[in-house]
This record gives sequence, C-alpha cells and structure tokens, in this order.
Amino acid sequence: MVIQSNMSSKAIVEVWEITAPILAEFNVPLTNKSLESIVESEILPNLLNKLNAAVGSSMATCVEGG
Repeated sequence: MVIQSNMSSKAIVEVWEITAPILAEFNVPLTNKSLESIVESEILPNLLNKLNAAVGSSMATCVEGG
C-alpha cells in the first residue's frame, strides 16, 4: 500500500508508527483530516516521498485495487 494525500495523518501513524517523526518534521498535526487539506501543495510531494520511503512503499509496490 502506498501512502497517499487523501489519507489522514492519524490513520497513517496508526498503521505505520515509524512515520510519526517524519510528520513531526513537517509540522503535520495528527488529525483525521487528509494530508492534502492540511499540508501546503508545494511540500506535499516531498512529504509523501519521505513517508513512503520510510515504510518501504512506492508506486512500483502498489497494485490496482489494494
């Protein structure tokens, strides 16, 4: 599974605890709001890259539908 912008920071940390320090580094609060609604669009791609690198996920590991 790939961490995506429509996911909430709270849900991401619940599944992947290792992501908490990365979210803190980017000053992202733990909330039920989607990343795309609380993170500036210029920063979001870098944040997503770091989060997915931390959990060992990329578009190459993602399969359609799950």
